[in-house]
Amino acid sequence: MKLATAPSRTNKTLRGFLNHTGDLMMIASSTIILLIAVSLPVSGVKILFYITSYAIIGYPVIWESFKNILHGDFFDENFLMTVATIGAIALGDYPEAIAVMLFYQIGELFEAIAVQQSKQSISALLKLKPATATILTDTGEETVKPERVTPGQTIRVKPGEKVPLDGQLIHGNTSLDTSALTGESLPRDVQTGETILNGTINLTGVIDIRVTKVYQESTVARILDLVQNAAQKKTVTEKFITRFAKIYTPIVVGLAVLLAIFPPLLHLGPWATWINRALVFLVISCPCALVISVPLSFFGGIGAASRHGILVKGSNFLEVLTRINTVAFDKTGTLTQGQFTVSEIKPEAPLTKQRLLGIAAAAEQHSNHPIARSILTAYQGDMAQFSIHDVHETAGHGIQATINDQLVVIGNTQAMAENHISMPVTQTDCTTIYVAIDHQFAGSISVADQPKPDAKAAISTLKQLGVAHTVLLTGDNRSVADQIGHKLGLNHVEADLLPAQKVSKIETLTLAAHTAQHRVAFVGDGINDTPVLARADVGIAMGGLGADAAIEAADVVIMDDKPSKIATLIQIAKATQRIVWENITFALMIKVLFLILGAFGIIGMWQAVFADVGVTMIAILNALRLQHQ
Repeated sequence: MKLATAPSRTNKTLRGFLNHTGDLMMIASSTIILLIAVSLPVSGVKILFYITSYAIIGYPVIWESFKNILHGDFFDENFLMTVATIGAIALGDYPEAIAVMLFYQIGELFEAIAVQQSKQSISALLKLKPATATILTDTGEETVKPERVTPGQTIRVKPGEKVPLDGQLIHGNTSLDTSALTGESLPRDVQTGETILNGTINLTGVIDIRVTKVYQESTVARILDLVQNAAQKKTVTEKFITRFAKIYTPIVVGLAVLLAIFPPLLHLGPWATWINRALVFLVISCPCALVISVPLSFFGGIGAASRHGILVKGSNFLEVLTRINTVAFDKTGTLTQGQFTVSEIKPEAPLTKQRLLGIAAAAEQHSNHPIARSILTAYQGDMAQFSIHDVHETAGHGIQATINDQLVVIGNTQAMAENHISMPVTQTDCTTIYVAIDHQFAGSISVADQPKPDAKAAISTLKQLGVAHTVLLTGDNRSVADQIGHKLGLNHVEADLLPAQKVSKIETLTLAAHTAQHRVAFVGDGINDTPVLARADVGIAMGGLGADAAIEAADVVIMDDKPSKIATLIQIAKATQRIVWENITFALMIKVLFLILGAFGIIGMWQAVFADVGVTMIAILNALRLQHQ
């Protein structure tokens, strides 16, 4: 495996350079002309070669500085480099001026390649977008753009093709490669009736899919939108560095001017000496290492997360994640598999088990909740015998409908209490759904769910990472919630919660955490989790099976539904923050030291080049360590 990996990384680096052939040619030609100039005897031709070399390598910087000045932006690294190198040329220090520009451009080249590599895993998502879709019509197959396909149409996907739109498999069985969406390397077998997401790759059989969403609302479209807008949400650190650079640069320019003027006026040395020191001061003072490495590091963190199937909607959330000490979880579909099976049916006389299950299935037939699906799966009778209308679903409660002219209420204990329906008190370790007909208790249906395989390990790892409080917030009954909480090792369990009560609990947790300068994350997947995801400091949605509304409301989306990825995410966030502050500390220490040395004439232009470009390149290479997270 190692033999395959090393050439791959070498090839990526080589491709990075080949993608910047123009920059390479500029650097190479300027260097060749500089070497020729150095070898020539002192003459007008030698100076002409120096000027030509400088013009080739310095033109992009000088032109950028000129454009910025026209827009009122005087103090940036381009301005500093232009003033310093033109001043050096005026003093006759041709090689030094060219070297400053030359190394600066090499640093810019490495920066561009570094950004390109950081974007690589994110840019790979762009390849998820299929170019065409094959729709089935009365006259046969027709190839169209995915944007032209409407819900209800049937598309055909052959082995090796990408699924172009979200839909339901209506014909054929196959295995899907979901790695691009979820990071999961193992193929996933799907059968008729299952939901298929676009961006996955059909591996085996020919399948027909009934489209359920327009392309703009499909999984890939949402992912691309999240990724492309992620860079717009800046961290506190990034905003500080931007403000710092705007204040810092005018100050160092002012100090350089004072350094060039006052010592000669005080007869502390010739003008040329102090002007040269001022120019060295300007070169050293360029804030490139800070303004480049900090956003590059955060972008690298987002890229590292995406390689693990975690989509972060902005670098600001990475920064918040480093301060998380409380993680609250929804239960069903988040910590548990969300794949319920009916375990017990208890009808009240004269109802039979089959009749009670049928009434419940009729009411639940249009619901997307995992419990509703389990009831529908369990009922194998004829649904046509039930006439149903006036269906009303309340998140966190249940469903109310008129079935065969009878008022039916199906839901949890809160739904029964709200409708003033008395029922026997039961203690069970299963999730129980209660049924009432015409305000009379008609029976209960118990369904069983199991924790996800990695849920317990996920909670344990979070505690090792410094998460002091792990909390379960669920609408399920106390008995089931306590059982799951104990089994997984959660610190605290809150049960029988309505969506509004979940928000209230999160607000309480947030208030307590903020008092100690900590932050709170909430992890959920259902529609009823949407307000809680939006209220938490960081909302994390399970994206593979999660509701669209939850994914939209969340700040982070875990595409393979694995709770263990939360710990991975926090580890990436902490590694990103650590590298950011390593770069900031290192750059400032070197800058301050070299500025003092430059002001006293202890170092010259060559050392200034290291202080600027060298520090920048070291910071970039340090940021690239996130590629291996």
